[in-house]
Amino acid sequence: MSNLYNTQFKTLGPRAAQMITELNERGRSTFTLDDVVSITGLSHNAASNLVHKSIRRGLVTRLKPGLYNLVPFHLGRAREHVDNPYLIAQEMVKPNRYFISHGAALEIHRMVTQPMLTMHVTCTKRLRPQTIGGYPFRFIHVNDAQIFGTTKHWVDKQRSVIVSDMERTIIDCLRRPIHAGGITEVAKGIWMAREALNVECLVDYARRLGVGAVVRRLGYLLECYGLANPSVLEYLRTMLTQTYQRLDPLLPAEGPHLARWRLQLNVSPEELDVVRYG
Repeated sequence: MSNLYNTQFKTLGPRAAQMITELNERGRSTFTLDDVVSITGLSHNAASNLVHKSIRRGLVTRLKPGLYNLVPFHLGRAREHVDNPYLIAQEMVKPNRYFISHGAALEIHRMVTQPMLTMHVTCTKRLRPQTIGGYPFRFIHVNDAQIFGTTKHWVDKQRSVIVSDMERTIIDCLRRPIHAGGITEVAKGIWMAREALNVECLVDYARRLGVGAVVRRLGYLLECYGLANPSVLEYLRTMLTQTYQRLDPLLPAEGPHLARWRLQLNVSPEELDVVRYG
């Protein structure tokens, strides 16, 4: 520990020393007031006072009511610090089912050409958007039946979070391109991951989700980039109704209609073709 940290640590007294030591032992850099109560045996009021003193000393950062971060020893006099945003997201939605999704998942799977600044989290509880430690968090509500197609992502050697797998990430982004920067960014993700994507899995996820716009956009992009055989494309077309959807819901309803996929092409084929060449 730094000399500064040692000085602060000693002046806080035995309860604070106990709290910080035990949190570090447990690998709980992000912790709750209940964790402090469990460790120290203090009442909630006393535990809250202890945490607030630690915040004033620069040893702890408040993320939101009842959720905190330890400031790492090596940051010295730093008064504000937040842990990995994926871990914060996990803490914010506990104990509800969740997964990191959309643009954030695209970044985890290296399916983007530029950083995604917003942390997208799909979960079974309705939560308002929040900004914590400079990170914008956006929550997409789903029911239990829509929690599928996930995998584990290791943040470090000890800690992991749940993230949508590559195929589920694409399907979610096709449903809500707004959380991925638009349909062109989703197309980039598909093209970048084309050798790793399981087309049968994509089709199955689209079927399970049962959203017509997703089926239309998926079929069109798979056809556009030559990533699916004719029988797969025909199967997707059997799911279509007569209704037309915009290829990119973020853009105006303009451009030609493609009957084969019941899509209004408000992003030109030429724009999508540019994706192949970076």
